[in-house]
Amino acid sequence: MQAKPRQPATPEQALWAMDQLVATHLVGQHEIAQQVGLNVTDLTCFAFVIEAGEDLLTAGELADRVHVTTGAMTGILNRLERAGYITRRPDPADRRRVRVEALSDALARTREIYDPYYARINELFADYTPEEIAVLHDWFRRANTVAADYLEEHCRTD
Repeated sequence: MQAKPRQPATPEQALWAMDQLVATHLVGQHEIAQQVGLNVTDLTCFAFVIEAGEDLLTAGELADRVHVTTGAMTGILNRLERAGYITRRPDPADRRRVRVEALSDALARTREIYDPYYARINELFADYTPEEIAVLHDWFRRANTVAADYLEEHCRTD
């Protein structure tokens, strides 16, 4: 595949476009969370559980990823469990800890919502060469690191 001609853009224009994407995504996450009877933090936590797959995360690991206290995480897990999204399993290495697993029905419900969106994103990726996708991947990974580092430096209250 040959690269398609692209409009030139400045870093400022790219930053503005990124801000628009993030804002649209935040609004969308709020809307989807409401549709499935969760709040955005709970939905985000469930996304981390899904991402972990069979390498089940502990409640403490989830708390770190969502930037909440372990006490707040207990409340999140209670809500997710009551809503039928997760189950808690004792950690085989340390019975004082629990690991969190997504329930298959909840995973299926979530995929019904997100799969069509990801299909559209994959259609968009089809407009890019493998080299361009590699640049996008590199940029997203590095931008995520910058964002996480900034959050850690400036937004943690503990």
